[in-house]
Amino acid sequence: MELVLALAIGVLAGCGVWLMLRPRTFQAIIGLTLLSYAVNLFIFCIGGLRTGADPVLRAGAPLTQYADPLPQALVLTAIVIGFATTALFLVVLLASRGASGNDHVDGPDGTP
Repeated sequence: MELVLALAIGVLAGCGVWLMLRPRTFQAIIGLTLLSYAVNLFIFCIGGLRTGADPVLRAGAPLTQYADPLPQALVLTAIVIGFATTALFLVVLLASRGASGNDHVDGPDGTP
């Protein structure tokens, strides 16, 4: 299971970086989104992969039997912030494309 998650994180991060280096603005936004998914999955995996662990503490049970709620809370917050940031980037992209007529990152012909 750890190998599958490590490969998924690597593929998401690699695709995200590759898309961020593309000349179009929309591809760069999708690359940022994929990179944020990779980071969220990495943070979630840091908390430890446990199946069947109770998220709520019970009296008298050792703490090693429970899932750590902090990575889950961090990932949930990061998902909400990432969604809002992506929505803002898309609005700025549409406004920029409407004002300039193209969506190249470096300018109309690809030169700075």
